[in-house]
Amino acid sequence: MTRYPGLRRSLSKAALLAGCLAISACAHTPDATAEAAWRPIFDGRTLDGWTPKIAGYPAGENYQQTFIVQDGSIVVSYAGYDQFKGRFGHLFYKTPFKAYRLRLMYKVLDPSLPDTPAWARGNSGVMFHSQSAESMTLAQPFPISVEFQILGRDGDGPRPTGAVCTPGVSITFDGVRAKEHCTSPANGPTIPNGTWTKLELDVLPNGEVFQKIDGVVVQHYGGLELDPNDRFAAVAKDYMSARSGSLALTEGYIALQSEGHPIAFKDIEIQDLTPTR
Repeated sequence: MTRYPGLRRSLSKAALLAGCLAISACAHTPDATAEAAWRPIFDGRTLDGWTPKIAGYPAGENYQQTFIVQDGSIVVSYAGYDQFKGRFGHLFYKTPFKAYRLRLMYKVLDPSLPDTPAWARGNSGVMFHSQSAESMTLAQPFPISVEFQILGRDGDGPRPTGAVCTPGVSITFDGVRAKEHCTSPANGPTIPNGTWTKLELDVLPNGEVFQKIDGVVVQHYGGLELDPNDRFAAVAKDYMSARSGSLALTEGYIALQSEGHPIAFKDIEIQDLTPTR
């Protein structure tokens, strides 16, 4: 999810961080060998454990088989669609998580639907610390969450992947609240469609978040909080009201996004970093 009409890219903070991201990653990203074992959350054959939620339809209804399993991958498919008509969708994993590392491979496919918005072409994402599928309203297009954005190529110009977007949420870079809905990475690569790409997300127990593309840190931020004043919060009033006692966002669901452009995900694994008592 990205580039809504009027959206401006905010590169200054990312540019400031670019020189020290590798050092930060080494200093703060936990050593996998010292933590719990990695485990798959997608079996490569079925959508067991995953719940679709598509705008305009109740949780659990996989409209026109938007999410399918093909050749060991979860594929966002529009084979059954004539038009997109704003049917933004998300596929939620059944279990909420607090602190963890997530890794997967993705490949942006072609083509998008004719009426897919220009900003949504070649666009998808991994949502995390999200509200549940069941708590979304019927017409709600995006869950309250943080998004590790995925962008494929669209045209000949650069289109860096790896932005962070925040529907209904606020984050900080070096303790300063982000002002933009999406913040593009200063060092994000432009990846041709049809290329398998490694995505890694580290959500640490101390609240820091690292986003990586092909092993390179492209975002580092923290301070995750619900933002009742965000424009995306207006369509999730019940959820926001239920959370009014605390704005801190410390756990939630993981979801894969469908935004009018086909994409494939595979080798989806998680490593729990939640401290044991």
